[in-house]
Amino acid sequence: MSYDAKFRVWRGDADGGELVDYTVEVNEGEVVLDIIHRLQATQSGDLAVRWNCKAGKCGSCSAEVNGIPRLMCMTRMSTFTETETVTVTPMRAFPVIRDLVTDVSFNYEKARQIPAFAPPEGVAPGDYRMQQVDVERSQEFRKCIECFLCQNTCHVVRDHEDNKEAFAGPRFLIRAAELDMHPLDARDDRADFARDEQGIGMCNITKCCTEVCPEHIKITDNAIIPMKERVVGRRYDPLVWLGNKISRRKD
Repeated sequence: MSYDAKFRVWRGDADGGELVDYTVEVNEGEVVLDIIHRLQATQSGDLAVRWNCKAGKCGSCSAEVNGIPRLMCMTRMSTFTETETVTVTPMRAFPVIRDLVTDVSFNYEKARQIPAFAPPEGVAPGDYRMQQVDVERSQEFRKCIECFLCQNTCHVVRDHEDNKEAFAGPRFLIRAAELDMHPLDARDDRADFARDEQGIGMCNITKCCTEVCPEHIKITDNAIIPMKERVVGRRYDPLVWLGNKISRRKD
């Protein structure tokens, strides 16, 4: 069973653009990315869209569908009524390159700033040993496909461009939390880094990042909140402060 759907797709580049109306065929079982591909094939061969796997695992086809950050390949057309106009726009938090393609290099810059995993001295890679509970604790965060929908929906960077320099965003706060939870990571300053370099204090835990995560990672509850607690403990716990003071004197 097929029907003709009304689509509004943002067309333009860094200098500006507009929403363009299309009427396009929709078949049973299709997703939004199928319709975008049909538009390319039948009406707008120059429509720019980033995609790769079409299976919800590469994170490439991130966009905003009716104002909600989504993966186009995982947004079924059955979500909408046949009379509903479906609006597809690029992610708002990042600069537009063309049409639905945005420049997400901000995220790679933030990734490079995170200190890498530091194994304990004298332990060879093949000799790493962890308890299963420690593996499971951080394994959730490794499901991230870097679609950057959480980055896009985070109002700290979405609505305040000036914050990007000081704030890493939820995707990289979970990376910091993952390393901080790792029992073999030798660095003890992950919480300090999250506070001083990643701007974790700017997050007010509205959970909007968790809501849009296609991998259903509990970004706020399982990563950001525990990391915030760790930051507060290191900075304001009098016993921790005293221990750090004594340690510095010994050095």
